Amino acid sequence: MTRSNTFRTLEEFEDFETQPGWRPGAEPGIDPLKPDGGQESVPKLQADCQITVVDFSQEDLQVHELDNNQLIEFVKQPQPSWVKCRWINVNGLSWDVIQALGQYKDLHRLAIEDIMNSRNRPKADWYTNHAFIILTCQKLVRILEDDSSDDESDNGDGHSVKSNKSFSSMKSLARKFSHWFSRKKVEHPTAAAILESGTQPQLSRNQSFKHQATGFSDTFNPNTLCTLQRYHSSGNSARTEYMEKHSALASRGLAVMVEQVAMFITSDNTVIAFFEQSADDVEKPILDRLASPATILRQSCDASMVAQAIMDAIIDMAIPVTWCYADVLGDLELDVLTHPTVQHTKNLYILMTEINKIFNLFNPIQTLVNALRDHKTKLSQEAAAKELQNPSRGVIISPMTYTYLGDVYDHCLLITEDLKSTKEAANHMIDLIFNTIATYQNETVKQLTNVTILFLPMTFLTGYFGQNFKDFSDIEGSVNKFWYIAIPVAIATILVILRETIYETLVRFFQRRHIIGIRKKRVKMAQAKSRRRSEQSKRKAF
Repeated sequence: MTRSNTFRTLEEFEDFETQPGWRPGAEPGIDPLKPDGGQESVPKLQADCQITVVDFSQEDLQVHELDNNQLIEFVKQPQPSWVKCRWINVNGLSWDVIQALGQYKDLHRLAIEDIMNSRNRPKADWYTNHAFIILTCQKLVRILEDDSSDDESDNGDGHSVKSNKSFSSMKSLARKFSHWFSRKKVEHPTAAAILESGTQPQLSRNQSFKHQATGFSDTFNPNTLCTLQRYHSSGNSARTEYMEKHSALASRGLAVMVEQVAMFITSDNTVIAFFEQSADDVEKPILDRLASPATILRQSCDASMVAQAIMDAIIDMAIPVTWCYADVLGDLELDVLTHPTVQHTKNLYILMTEINKIFNLFNPIQTLVNALRDHKTKLSQEAAAKELQNPSRGVIISPMTYTYLGDVYDHCLLITEDLKSTKEAANHMIDLIFNTIATYQNETVKQLTNVTILFLPMTFLTGYFGQNFKDFSDIEGSVNKFWYIAIPVAIATILVILRETIYETLVRFFQRRHIIGIRKKRVKMAQAKSRRRSEQSKRKAF
């Protein structure tokens, strides 16, 4: 046997690809100057993006709403001289938009590749003329169900409409019966009702995620939302579907959606942010701040401050997620304290896996914030403000941004500490469940043992008097004779076998009685002191 026959290299990588077109040893990065990105196959990213370009200075502000083609033409125009800072906010990922912005600001090919690949860790990379930032956005969405049936038929047949109504009423009746049978009040459907198998969650005909558009970014495609369970998940789709179906938030009609956010801070004081779907959630509050000339964001005209505001908004969106999980854990805690079951341990395990994933996605953001703070410029705030649009200075993290990034870091610590405490509480509750169930079982065995000890003498005497002897005069008398013997023997047996238990019970009884007496005396003394103080205060008042 030759060495070449001992193994074979696997050449088909479709089942193991983390991104389309990936091959071992391929040229790293995607070149925006080439139509195909310099790769054999570029990920097919095509979407109708909603792009918001914000040009502002201390005196003026202009907001441009663009689509894909309009952006390509917009970046070809020179930037007006009055513009001190530019913010380009992209909602949706599309290759033509990424390519146009990559050429516009000479973005590094490795950063372009990271934008198109959603399996990245939160990080900050520094290049010659820009800084590249990646972090994850986590937010709550509500799953709603529309009970109204579709009365329109595809072929205009009245019978078809009637069948649709009948089917809808049957589904409604089955759902109500299921809710009644389960004895649980469910205000919203579970996440499993709308999250089907596949790489992306799908919505059924009469269900949707609740989303309120702000009017600034209208792109919202619920079919491409990625749940916490599917984000960076393994190829085991069965496990992913099961975890979605039994999610800790499913009973409340809630789900956690996760997406990657990529940002560039360029050396000419420009910020470029790429969102998959949540740009409007971040965009609206920042635009409200920029609309006022008196705000710090507007007065500074600092791209690093705009990036700080985006990061702060993204992190603040995760705070309700931690609150919701803490509330779910509180309900589980009440159930565990009143009537613990093994099912509670399964629910707690699922909750802990979700909290662990949120923690693992969120914890690296602290390192990211520290990395940005470590690149603070040595210039003063006044000197840094004059050099913000000087490309030769590189990317400037101003002293003001350094200060406000400290607030972002505090929010990160708050969220991570809440996640840690929630995880520890869930772990302790699992131990409490098993300890409580074991205690219940021990008490049951103890009661059976006491009953056995009580009836042990009677069983012995019953066997004795039940012997079939011809000459046995004891069984010819009254039944009272049996009880005259059985009761004293049972009492004596109990006192002998349970003597230690009886002694410990009596000791605990008198100790408890003594403690209660001391507490009552202390309460009486406190009440007497309170009365004396009130009487003294009344005397002083008179």
